[in-house]
Amino acid sequence: MLQVQAQAHSVKAANPRHAYKCPVWEDAKLPNGKLLIPGVIAHTTAVVEHPETVAERIMNFAKLVGREHVIAGAEGAELATRRLWGRA
Repeated sequence: MLQVQAQAHSVKAANPRHAYKCPVWEDAKLPNGKLLIPGVIAHTTAVVEHPETVAERIMNFAKLVGREHVIAGAEGAELATRRLWGRA
């Protein structure tokens, strides 16, 4: 995936079926200037994740690849931003 000439990479990260992939980022190095967009809201269920769950998923990726390499746009992203960047 990192061989693809793209600035950002979107990865599935909400469904438990894809949760096993997160540790891949413990060893993989995201190149400078690249962004990771973790998909933290499941589209396969009518239940919407709690913002705390969304924030936790975003923070897991930020801890692995660096907070400056993760972008997200979901309820819970604001919680993660405050926790990762110390913003009120």
